[in-house]
Amino acid sequence: MPVMNIQDFSFTYPNVSHPSLKNINMKIRKNKITALIGPSGCGKSTLLRSMNRIHDLYPGNRYEGTIDLLNDSTQKMENILDIKKENEFIELRQRVGMIFQKPTPFPMSIFDNVAYGLKIAGIKNKSELAGRVEQALKDGALWKEVNDRLDKSAMGLSGGQQQRLCIARAVAVKPEVILFDEPTSALDPISTGAIEELLVELKKDVSIAIVTHNMQQASRISDYTAFMYLGDLIEFDKTESIFLNPKEKQTEDYITGRFG
Repeated sequence: MPVMNIQDFSFTYPNVSHPSLKNINMKIRKNKITALIGPSGCGKSTLLRSMNRIHDLYPGNRYEGTIDLLNDSTQKMENILDIKKENEFIELRQRVGMIFQKPTPFPMSIFDNVAYGLKIAGIKNKSELAGRVEQALKDGALWKEVNDRLDKSAMGLSGGQQQRLCIARAVAVKPEVILFDEPTSALDPISTGAIEELLVELKKDVSIAIVTHNMQQASRISDYTAFMYLGDLIEFDKTESIFLNPKEKQTEDYITGRFG
């Protein structure tokens, strides 16, 4: 069952004559990991950032088509491209969180980093906040490492810990989808392995889309894979099919390193 359905979607940046994404059709399935792969500049991150309208922090972008997001309470799909009001954008980004390539902790305590989104969501009760922060840090596989220094600055954490803190911060508000834009590209192999294990664990509760240049990572952790090239979605299928039996020659050439 899709939690997000992208149909006939095109995207054009401001002051650019041709679209960066052309007629994309794919689904983000519930409680699955979907990987977006392809060479640099193919549109992976552009598509990912369209899924929570983060492009709209800068004006002038043009969207066509639909990106429908499942409303858990009504069980109906709603087109996020219809969103116009500031409060609707805030709600959307709570429902569809995002983790960037470089960890982005706020310059505040570990506790306040995780509590930030909860406070915006209107949670003021201190015991509830403390409980939700603890659970989010456990979900982010970080609690055991930081539970005795929650009042210390998040900037003192290692890169891998900072990335897990950002994941905990996103998870705290109970999103339906989390978008990961190359979340391990700046991390060492041990931290990368920890993040990968965390994502596989998280998909029990949340649907995940991840942009990665690491094809081994895509094959290890994802359930579905989309191969993109020059703004087109070349092939989208179960990961096993994409890596072992691709239908398109371009996909096969990319997977086997014969591309270009």
